[in-house]
Amino acid sequence: MEFLRPASWDEALAAKAEHPTAVPIAGGTDVMVEINFDHRRPDRLMDLGRIDELRRWEVGADTVRLGAGVPYAQIVEHLRAELPGLALAAHTVASPQIRNRGSVGGNLGTASPAGDAHPALLAAGAEVEVASVRGTRRIPVDDFYTGVKRNALAPDELIRAVHVARADGPQQFSKVGTRNAMVIAVCAFGLALHPRTRTVRTGIGSAAPTPVRARVAEEFLAAALEEGGFWESRKTVTPSVARQFAQLAAGACQPIDDVRGTAAYRRHAVGVMARRTLTWAWESYRGTGRRTTEGAA
Repeated sequence: MEFLRPASWDEALAAKAEHPTAVPIAGGTDVMVEINFDHRRPDRLMDLGRIDELRRWEVGADTVRLGAGVPYAQIVEHLRAELPGLALAAHTVASPQIRNRGSVGGNLGTASPAGDAHPALLAAGAEVEVASVRGTRRIPVDDFYTGVKRNALAPDELIRAVHVARADGPQQFSKVGTRNAMVIAVCAFGLALHPRTRTVRTGIGSAAPTPVRARVAEEFLAAALEEGGFWESRKTVTPSVARQFAQLAAGACQPIDDVRGTAAYRRHAVGVMARRTLTWAWESYRGTGRRTTEGAA
């Protein structure tokens, strides 16, 4: 196995153009597991650890630009107010050691439906900045996942950053696993309320071939909140609205049976998490709930 170690972003792009099959590695929390279990045997690895710009973030007036190599621990510590949903998801990632190495860029590159960052990125409406020697483009996260562990990257492209709008309303994340730590999600759910546009976005992980949104559930809830005058009154969301939202969210799943859980359990759990995250987020919107301390189920 050949090991490439570019010292700059331009060197990395040139190396990727010359060796399109080279597998990028930063924290190694996904790739090295596959290699250690002999599930993957790439001809070349490209270590991006020397490229400092990938570990930086910039907070703008409306958007956070998150370098692809920013560790989860930094998101939890520094970006909880700007990106609460992603910070909650980052807090549930494995152990402190993994959170100090793993990154959102790594999650996106692997594109596993069980990646913890995906539901939060979908709910927030993120964009993925990718680049090659041919130039740079931004891909809406909705279009980034193309299949099981497949993404929209061209062979010569690398993930440079993720652009996420600063939260304009409550965001929540919930995850079901077989134990409390060091666990791959059986399923996960992210929710973001956007009061300025009076819209709702969701993200579901590990309950379909790719991370997905519950679009019908989003449309239903946005309409129910608008028609019922909930945005203005901030009154408690009625149980019937929460129940219908949960049922529609569960209906967006396409789960399978595997060693971590059955399809039926996953569908049921997504409905439960949808109802819970809606309750937490709406209590926060009303000013009576905790904004960033709830999350893991």
